[in-house]
Parts: sequence; structure tokens; C-alpha cells
Amino acid sequence: MNLVKRNYNNFPSIIDEFLKPDWFGGFQNLQTNLPAVNIKETDTNYSLELAAPGKGKDDFVIEIDHNVLTISSEVKTENEQKDDHGRYTRREFNYSAFRRAFTLPETVNTEDINANYENGVLYITLPKKQEALPKPKRLIDIL
Repeated sequence: MNLVKRNYNNFPSIIDEFLKPDWFGGFQNLQTNLPAVNIKETDTNYSLELAAPGKGKDDFVIEIDHNVLTISSEVKTENEQKDDHGRYTRREFNYSAFRRAFTLPETVNTEDINANYENGVLYITLPKKQEALPKPKRLIDIL
């Protein structure tokens, strides 16, 4: 008796392909270019840290539109080496780009967001609105 079920269909189903973690096929390598992000919440703000070494602060574009914070960067470089006759002996192009979008909670004060870039990390501070801040304890008198 044979207890092994055989699948005579050698073609994977479309559903199986969509349920795979890497269903983008050849595009999964693009996700490795996305910088890692840490998000932290404190009592007064949210802080976002985006690791992007080798970039300058002018390489970033930070936008807010309809409570969506978008961070993007696009850098194009071209290195050329020419011989004495003006012909290329070596020419290399480099292009790197990413775009990350975050939906902000209603508690963020979008007017006071600030950002700075140092040591390969982009720091973005998202302060909370005054009404979202925790209220101090108070005693209630008993009448």
C-alpha cells in the first residue's frame, strides 16, 4: 500500500504563488535597499530613526500629506576614467533610491515635526498634540 500522496500537476497554482512571502518574484531584491527604521513612543512624542549611512542631509526629501509622512532619497553618481585620447577606459553608474511612507496617528502635531541627520542616521521627532499628552494626577476631594 502506498501512503504518499503524489501531485501529478507540475504547475503551481496562482494562489500558491501569491501566498509565498516573496510573491514579487524578482523584485524582492529591491526591498533590501530599504533602510531599517526604529519607531519609539514616549509620553511627549514619537521618534523615528532611519539608518541611511553614506548619505548627506540634502539627499533626503521629507513630506507630509494628509497625515502620511513620506521619506525618500534618490542619489545618482557617475565615475569616469578616460585615457589621454578622451576615450572611456572605465565608466560606472550608481543609482540608489528608496521611499518609505508612514501613516501618522491623529495625536501627532504635524506643525512641529523636526529632523536631523548625523552619523548615518536620520532622526525625526514627531511631537504629540497638547491634548494627547498624559494628564498629571490630581486628587478629588470628597464632599
